[in-house]
Amino acid sequence: MEPRQPCGAIQGNMADLTSTPAIQESVRSVQAMADGFFARLPHMVLALVVFIAIHFLGIGVRALVRKVSAKMRKRRNVGIVLGRLAGWSITFLGLLIALVIAIPSFKPGQLVQILGISSVAIGFAFRDILQNFLAGILMLLREPFRIGDQIVFKEFEGTVEAIETRATMIRTYDGRRVVVPNGELFTNAVTVNTAFPKRRVEYTVGIGYGDDVEQAKALMLEAMRAVEGVLDDPAPQALLYDLAESTVNIRIRWWIDPPKQSSALDTRDQVLMAVKRKLTEHGIDLPFPTQVLLYHDQTEETDGDRRRQREGWPKGPGEVPRPRAVLADKEAAS
Repeated sequence: MEPRQPCGAIQGNMADLTSTPAIQESVRSVQAMADGFFARLPHMVLALVVFIAIHFLGIGVRALVRKVSAKMRKRRNVGIVLGRLAGWSITFLGLLIALVIAIPSFKPGQLVQILGISSVAIGFAFRDILQNFLAGILMLLREPFRIGDQIVFKEFEGTVEAIETRATMIRTYDGRRVVVPNGELFTNAVTVNTAFPKRRVEYTVGIGYGDDVEQAKALMLEAMRAVEGVLDDPAPQALLYDLAESTVNIRIRWWIDPPKQSSALDTRDQVLMAVKRKLTEHGIDLPFPTQVLLYHDQTEETDGDRRRQREGWPKGPGEVPRPRAVLADKEAAS
């Protein structure tokens, strides 16, 4: 075992270490930093209090602008944008004031320089977020639709609940929420069902080829006019739309107010019931698809002579051949 050094020797060695110039300089630096921190601590606390106060001031201004804009239906979205911009501007101003109080040597231009240098990197890193943000600002300013409007976007349809700077909230008719990025809404087609006070609804009704088209149209118009919720101006319409394989298609159109989806579904139910009832009462056929199969012996001498064949109707004057039973032909042949 090595002999232990006396305590006096150890204390002497420690005194020698602390007496070196490098160690003394480090100790003085740490002590100066600690003294500077404690000297600036009241200023830091004051800066924090000022920033929190200005931040809550910005929240209050934002809420005030929203409250005022809520009374203006047409420019409500503009009020939301102004409120957010005012809140962010006041908060940013509070940050600058707090930094000046906490760090006397700080100049606001330095922060602008730092943001300018890092803006390119930030732009690449948060490209999608910035795109949605700018799209949200433009949508709130241009107002292609408002809060409360009913819109259709791709496979989603519902009522606009909120238009945020990043995304738009849509409440679907079956009680679900869809969050759509504003960049998608801004660059794609959106159908706004409630953009105008009136909305047209239409449906195609097929009648038989043997029925009177004019009578059917008059009956449909009479049925639509009798339904509550169908507007007289613009008037309902019944237009011959298509000559289909098994039906003569008539497209009926009517207008509703308000243009909400619930009104469209309710009037459609009532109109279709009234039209079917009216057509059935007057003997108008509502046929389903049918096919007619015609047979003939392709070995006959008259094969290819349209005046002697029954498939299709014979073209031009001439005797229409009589239908023959297949079994009778077989018995005669035997």
